[in-house]
Amino acid sequence: MSDPRSRAVSRTLLGILFILAGLNHFRVPGIYVSMIPPYFPSPALLNSVSGAAEILGGAGVLIPALRRPAAWGLIALLLAVFPANLHMALHGWPRMQIPPWALWARLPFQAVFIYWVYRSCLHAQRDHRA
Repeated sequence: MSDPRSRAVSRTLLGILFILAGLNHFRVPGIYVSMIPPYFPSPALLNSVSGAAEILGGAGVLIPALRRPAAWGLIALLLAVFPANLHMALHGWPRMQIPPWALWARLPFQAVFIYWVYRSCLHAQRDHRA
């Protein structure tokens, strides 16, 4: 992803993915609320906040003036939701019948998404011309 065109395509896909994922928090909130560990307060509110953050972050990476703060916000969000993903891997996800190995296998994808946000929105490209 070294040329500006591929970075632009990557950012566009990233933005759309986060916007759609965020909208899904409001379309089917029960699925997301069921992911939130029981020791977290106000699961419905946390679902709404994280959904709104995904929508705003996804839109923000598409707007050059907002790209950097939106990218840092998405990285913070990805780190913030990791405990819920870890809780699901440790305790299962009663709402969905997903095999335990799949819940564990999805954990590294948080790092993949963080890298994707960083690489397409924050990483400074160097001029490689001689």
